[in-house]
Amino acid sequence: MNEDMGSGSSDHATAGSHGPTATGQLQLVTFDLGGESFAVDIHAVREINRLIELTRVPNSPPEIAGVINLRGKIFPVVNLRKKFGFPEKEHDDQTRIVVLEFGGRETGFIVDRVHEVLRIDRTVVDATPEVMSTVDADFIDGIAKLDTGLLIVLNLRKLFGVLQLAEVEDLDLAA
Repeated sequence: MNEDMGSGSSDHATAGSHGPTATGQLQLVTFDLGGESFAVDIHAVREINRLIELTRVPNSPPEIAGVINLRGKIFPVVNLRKKFGFPEKEHDDQTRIVVLEFGGRETGFIVDRVHEVLRIDRTVVDATPEVMSTVDADFIDGIAKLDTGLLIVLNLRKLFGVLQLAEVEDLDLAA
């Protein structure tokens, strides 16, 4: 990964941990978005980059901020604030693009700030409450209870499944 996300050795890096086990631990990349703390499985994260210039694609879905060319690969970048219905915010020096790969597809997600890699015990993650006001509950695997607060763990299968990325990837950018 290109960004330093911290040492991961902070006190809450193992919050709720009852000892490392291969199946009992989750390793997550944590980030802020719209004042909430989110996380994705580290195995899906390919890299984290500072926000770079995006190329807007005509007639793309509203949550698609544009496409980027990263080391010769062109892929879409999703504005998660727009996707989750959060108010727009001016990008700043903390804004990042988290490049995720899921189901053979690479996609960038614009987030407000990346924090760290966190290892937590699966037992601190509760099922998603039926009523979620911040993000569509379908996109959430669960809510982790940490000493520092709550962490929303995203379900990448469902998130990638609803994004209309094929339309953007299939566009002839040379036209």
